[in-house]
Amino acid sequence: MILLVLIIAVAAILLVCGFEMFLVLGVPALMVKEFFYGSLPDPVIAQKILGGINHTTLLAIPFFILAAELMGAGQIARRLTGLVTALIGHRRGGMGYTAVGGSMAFGSVSGSAPATVAATARLVYGEMRSAGFSKKFTLGLIISSAETALLIPPSITFIIYGWMTGTSIAKLFIGGLAVGVVLGLAFSIMVAIEARRCGIERGVRRSWRERWVAIKDSFWALGMPVIILGGIYCGIFTPTEAAAVSVVYAIFVETIVFRELSLSKLVAVTERAAISTAIIFILLAMGGLLGYFITLAQVPMAIINFLDVIDAGPVLFLMIINICFLIAGMFIDPNSALLILVPPLFPVATALGIDPVHFGMIVTLNISIGMITPPFGLDIFVASSTLSKPVVDIIAGVWPFVITNIIVLMIITYIPGISTFLPNMVFN
Repeated sequence: MILLVLIIAVAAILLVCGFEMFLVLGVPALMVKEFFYGSLPDPVIAQKILGGINHTTLLAIPFFILAAELMGAGQIARRLTGLVTALIGHRRGGMGYTAVGGSMAFGSVSGSAPATVAATARLVYGEMRSAGFSKKFTLGLIISSAETALLIPPSITFIIYGWMTGTSIAKLFIGGLAVGVVLGLAFSIMVAIEARRCGIERGVRRSWRERWVAIKDSFWALGMPVIILGGIYCGIFTPTEAAAVSVVYAIFVETIVFRELSLSKLVAVTERAAISTAIIFILLAMGGLLGYFITLAQVPMAIINFLDVIDAGPVLFLMIINICFLIAGMFIDPNSALLILVPPLFPVATALGIDPVHFGMIVTLNISIGMITPPFGLDIFVASSTLSKPVVDIIAGVWPFVITNIIVLMIITYIPGISTFLPNMVFN
């Protein structure tokens, strides 16, 4: 336990001092090696750093990141959002439902909450304001709806969690589908309440002919989630293979069918994806090293013994998990939170009989809440940059959605069947 306290203390000091996240993960690990395991050969450190990223499952991450960048820069995101508008935009508060549905649709092909914010914010912000929604509610809804991208497959967070814990990524994907729908429904209820409160009128109902045109226009865009999800669940692709196919499909659609991306744009998009991938993989490498020392020091066993002493069962443990991840999400990015907290806590969860898929849903939902929570919620700053809005305006609008998220989190935490019903039905 002393070693765990040292790791947390050093990491906290580095974080407060403004060090880069890979140093926040790496320096405590190297200090532990130096002071507690000095006899360990130095080549082992290099092997563990390399081992942190030397896994075929992780190949899905750069592919999904590139696919998300391609869709955000091209027409796929716009056409998916346009289809949602054509189908439900006529309802009272229809543009609010479009924001939620558009985020879920884009999340189903990107797996990234920041990419979803960047892709959908420009498409729906002006329309929601014109429809009569307040600025605060609009900003809060846009960044909160993007959270569903972490839950609705293909989620990059699920890929990392599955790689770290050995949990089936396919099971995580299908479990996340149910949880993401629950979260989307919660946001839709908020839209309905706000629309009535503000007296927002119904929009113009599209004719069936216009809806059919919207469906035809989005045909190629809809092919992306069909290929990814259908291929995985039908056993045609592994998640990694589906990620590679999604990139090929996105390039074909955006360059040949829609003719939206020129060669220069394609190079720029690939460069942005490469930078994002490099950042994630550096974190994964440092996290692999830190996780090795946490396991070597038997930190999970120390936590289990402590829980036995205080007679804490699964209910109290899950409450502690929620608090830890919520606080961590406020200050560090989601991947770093996973890399720091999952290695010592996952073995404890399994020892207490908590289903790995259920635990993954709890962890991921906590992380998604952290991405919209001040002071350092990542999606807040992405929305601020995308829409050129002050951070304080976005923070003012996000609090009702944080409360809604916490309510959904409690439901998911203590009704595990929501997370496990579909995976058990499909794979058992």
